Formats: sequence, C-alpha cells, structure tokens
Amino acid sequence: MKPTFLPLLLVTTLIATNTAAAAKPEDPNLWLENVTGKKALDWVKARNKQSQGELASSSGFKELNGRLLKILENKAKIPYVTKIGGYYYNFWQDADHTRGIWRRTSLDEYRKDSPAWELVLDVDALGRDEKESWVWEGAEALPPDYTRCLVSLSRGGADAAVAREFDLSTRSFVKDGFTLPESKSGLTWISRDLAYMSPAFDSTTMTTSGYPRVVKEWMRGTPYSSATTVYEGKLEDVSVGASHDHTPGFERDWISRGITFYSNETFLRQGGKLIKIDKPDDAEVRSWHEWLLFTLRTDWAVGGRTWPAGALLAANLEDFLAGKRELSMLFKPTERNSMTGVSTTKNTLLISELDNVRGKVEVVRCTDGKWSSTPMAGLPEFGSIDVSAVDDRDSDDYWLVTTDFLTPTTLAIGKAGEGAAEKLKHTPAYFDASRHEVAQYEAVSKDGTHIPYFLVAPKGLKLDGSSPTLLNGYGGFEVSQLPYYSGVIGSGWLERGGVFAVANIRGGGEFGPKWHQAGVKENRHHCYEDFIAVGEDLVRRGVTNPKKLGCIGGSNGGLLVGNMVTQRPDLFGAVVCQAPLLDMKRYHKLLAGASWMGEYGNPDDPKEWAFIKGFSPYQNLHQNTHYPRTLFTSSTRDDRVHPGHARKMVARMKEQGHDVLYYENIEGGHAGAADNKQQAFMSALEFTFLWKQLGPAHPAADGKTGLEKR
Repeated sequence: MKPTFLPLLLVTTLIATNTAAAAKPEDPNLWLENVTGKKALDWVKARNKQSQGELASSSGFKELNGRLLKILENKAKIPYVTKIGGYYYNFWQDADHTRGIWRRTSLDEYRKDSPAWELVLDVDALGRDEKESWVWEGAEALPPDYTRCLVSLSRGGADAAVAREFDLSTRSFVKDGFTLPESKSGLTWISRDLAYMSPAFDSTTMTTSGYPRVVKEWMRGTPYSSATTVYEGKLEDVSVGASHDHTPGFERDWISRGITFYSNETFLRQGGKLIKIDKPDDAEVRSWHEWLLFTLRTDWAVGGRTWPAGALLAANLEDFLAGKRELSMLFKPTERNSMTGVSTTKNTLLISELDNVRGKVEVVRCTDGKWSSTPMAGLPEFGSIDVSAVDDRDSDDYWLVTTDFLTPTTLAIGKAGEGAAEKLKHTPAYFDASRHEVAQYEAVSKDGTHIPYFLVAPKGLKLDGSSPTLLNGYGGFEVSQLPYYSGVIGSGWLERGGVFAVANIRGGGEFGPKWHQAGVKENRHHCYEDFIAVGEDLVRRGVTNPKKLGCIGGSNGGLLVGNMVTQRPDLFGAVVCQAPLLDMKRYHKLLAGASWMGEYGNPDDPKEWAFIKGFSPYQNLHQNTHYPRTLFTSSTRDDRVHPGHARKMVARMKEQGHDVLYYENIEGGHAGAADNKQQAFMSALEFTFLWKQLGPAHPAADGKTGLEKR
C-alpha cells in the first residue's frame, strides 16, 4: 500500500431510533479511534497486559523470543548496499545499534567477509542527542558529485517524516540547508540549489487522502512558504509529485498527478510549460534515455493496434510528442506469465517476470533502433529472483538476489549480457531445512479458477490431517506473494514441525493486472473465495484439519484473514490479524483510507456499499457465532492503517462474548516494530499464540519425500 495520511475524524454518526428519544451512536466504539487519547490508551494497556500475561509468561516464550532476536541481530546477515558515487552505503541494525547506523565502504572491501566500514550517521546517537525516537526512512543523494543528500527520519517508525539536508563529505547535517518538518511531504533534488517540494502540512496543501496536492520549486536560502507553485492537483486526488531525471544528455522534469490509486496523469515540464503525455490513465509511464516506457493495466488501442494489458511498450519520446504512435512491445504477457518490474542500467532494461509464480529475467537492448531480448543466465529454476541496477547511469552492473523457502538468500553482482553473476554474500542458515521440502499445488476456487499455492512441509509428512498448518496470503494492490527465506518463520514454525503455505490468490500481481482486477471492488469476493479454496484443499489433501489450520496476514492481508474469521470460522482454528483494515464502512475516513477507494470502493456510495459490506468484518460479527480464537496486533504509531480498526474489532468481539487477544506496540508504524527487539517480541507472541491454539506437531515418519511436487 502506498503511504498516505488523513487528519483523524472523530465525528460520531447518529442513526434514528424507533422511539422519540435522542438518537444513539451507530458505532459506540468510535472513541477507540482517538489514537493517543487517555481513555483509548488505557484500554490498549489493559489488552496488552492480558495478552502478555497469557503469552509472554508461557513456557518457552523467553527462549523463542531470544532466538528470534539473535536471528534479527545476526551480524552475519547480508548487509545490502546502495551505490552512491564511488561508495557503497548500507543501513545496519544489530544489538549494539538498535535504531541503526548508516555506513559506507568500497566494492573491493564489500567483497570481503568482514568489510571495513566508515560510519556516516549514527541514528541511535542522534536520537539520544535530540531526545527523539528516530527511525531511519532513507536518503536521496544528488548526482553527479553525490556530496549532498536528503535524509528522512520518522518518530517511532511512522510514515510522516522530517527531511534534512546532509553533507556526505563532512558526514554532518547542513546548517540552514533544505529542511522540512514532520509530515508526509515530498522533497527531491533538481540541482544543488533547487528542489521540488510537495508539501503536506494542512488542508491547503493536502488531498483528502493526506498526500501532497501541490508541487513547488524551492530555492535554497528561501523559506519553503515562498516556494513557487509549479502544479496543483484536485482536493479529491490521491497525490501529486515531481521528479528530475539527472541522466547526462537526457535531463528532464516530470510532474505526476495521482487521480486514484490506479490512475494518473503524467506531464513533461519543459520551458516552464507542462506537456501531458497521451496515455490511458491507468497506464504507468517513465522515461529512459530517448524512450518512453509504458506499462499497461488495461488494453490500449493506439496506432492502429490494440496492445494487451500487462504489456511493456516503448516509444521514442520526441516522436511521440510530435504525434507519432510507433510502439514496440518489449514484454508480451500470457495467461500464466507476467511482468513484475523493470530496472534500467546504462544500456539495458532488466525485465523481471513470473512464469507460474517462478522468477525469470530478460535482458533487453536497443541497437540502431531495434530491440532484442535474451534470458539472463545462471538463474535458479525455483524460487524468487530480484534484480536491480547497481548504477543506472554509469554501468550495466546489476544486483541479483535469489531466495526460496528453504535456501538462504544469496546476493550476487553481475554485468548484463556477460554470463552468470558473481556471488558476494549469503544469509546464514537460521534453521535446519534438510528435513523439509517445497511443493506447488493448485486449488479450485468457487468459480472454477485454479489458484496456485506453495506448501512447505516436513519430508515424509503423514497425510492424516493432523499437522498444524499456517496459511498466509495478501490478495491486493497487485502485490505478488513469492517464495522467501525467513529465519523467523523457519525457527518459530517450520523447525518445530509446522507446515507453512502461501496462497497466490486473485487481487495480487502473480499473473498480471487482470489477476489483480479480478479481486478489486465488486470482484473482491474472489480473493476470499480463493483463500478459502486453498484452506479447503489443504484439508482435502490430508495435510491438516480445521482445528489445526491457522492463517496469518497483515495490512490488506489483515483484512483477508479478518474475513476468514467472519466468513469461514469453521475452517480455521486460529487467526493472527496484523495491522488490519476491518471497518470498511469508515476506512476511507481514517488516515490513508481515502487513497484506497480504487481498490475497495466508496462506502458512501450506496451501490458500492452493497458489495463492500460483504467483506467488512467489523459489520459482520454476530454474537451467537463461534469464531476461531484470534490475536489482533497493531501499532499506535501506524499512520497508514488506523489502529482503530483492530481496536474496535476486539472491543466488539469482547462485547459479544468472544475470546480474542490484542497487542498494540506503542511504536513501529505500519511495519509494527521500530527495531529488532520489538519485532522479535511481536513475532514470539504470534508463534506462541499459534502453537497454543493449533497444538503440537508430530515428527515425520521417516524423513523421506512425501509431497507430490509440481
């Protein structure tokens, strides 16, 4: 989900009663939406005390918490780097640096097992000096000399952040440099003394979604209040923004207007004028050298041809602006093959694909106006593949990250078109995976659609329906659920005999935009039917039974598993619902919610509420229904998905006599945790809860392969 922010609305909606007495509130739990109100926080503390009392004091919790913390703070984990100028920068957290340090090294040093690092910024020390709970949010450096950057820091992990200019040569903040107060504003470089600033300070500068509504050009040494307005969107837009392409010979300025979450307008700013790029509103466009690159969400009829949804197209920018519509298709989607991203090096495009949820990469070049494509060599047959440019301006080098459920993640560096990449780093083996195996299956959803899912299980698994099984999914915003190596899941669940499944349901991006659109708005029910079908398939295969089947999901995935609570309480024995949306009648009035109406619909429109109410867990609770025991988690500092969703759901379930648990971390933002210690604690709570509800696992009979693989 894109980070957005809405001013908190605490207006109580009233409905008429059948008597002549005063109206009563439709939602008596609205007071829990007051994020930091004393009454609400007292309620949170009481729920936290109950959850910690039951789970954190249980046998084995301390040991598990300690083990997970060691995994998260392991100094042998991969220190991922970003190339800025001649240095390779890494942000690092461990037991000695809980909030982290920003550091740098050379490529030669990075190749070593123990590189020598130069400290650039110590976030822990900065927080102590300024008496703030700073959390690192990133930095943007200014080419071509890369001596200045814009550093973002948030309080407690929220999306809202401060921006400060930082000198990389002196490793210090710039006195009287570019600075913005805490907000969800945008700030990006144009030149050393000029920046684009998109303020999100108040109702005069924000959209109803809380994103910036205005783009300004800001000169160094002047107050941001006097910056020159370049573009202004509409109040009901999601956001606006600006960027400057620093590529030598192709310097350009771009303005974007986010109309909805999935529609936008793009303008080339040239000579003080804005030139609108002619494209479908739901298509994404970017420039690369002399080319425009279009990514389609729906079919596009142009130039005497209809180009399919999911395609990547290229057009010469100058010719396109002159009216020509000569397009080349660089990626052609199929029913089970989709494009997941494009990274640009100096001379190539690296197109990441999914072939039945398995990763591939194509290296695409343009020579004398003709495009050619070759598969990237040396990639694993199974698992997830992430490829990105090391430096898109000066070389064809790329980073390659490969991973799967049982194989520790590997980081390699390569040069496009020059053979297999060189392995540089790998994640330690955090758990014993030798007794496990991975298989891929398909379930059949209610409408007959085949839904793939991954299953990670002990070898020789007895298919007698007795295995504790944890099902994970997301199903929204065109986000794909891919295989990944997790020491936390491996140690907390797999190594103890649990089975883990990941469902590739509609609403995600596994098979391109049509797969996503099949789970949007009035089609949302498909997401839940798909997830239910996977759960039923696990039972049908004899992997587990409803009393041993649990599910877990966060954010939009929290909405998914929240609907499992209300729609199929008979199918699950336990649910972990993290940072969820649950009250879909008011979601668009809380924090980031208004920006997601393109995904879920508008509850204020009676026609749309007619289908939204079907997947709004908060409105679908019933006192006389037996629900699976559920642990809801959230964060007070989550300024993306309002903690009121989880708070109110728990309050209503308790009012109806249901047995549920709630834990709210005071920091952490939408990620739930601000540092490794908080993350380990919350994960230990969740696994302790799941094992308590789903029961112990039995060992595999003989350790031999037992799953039929596809």
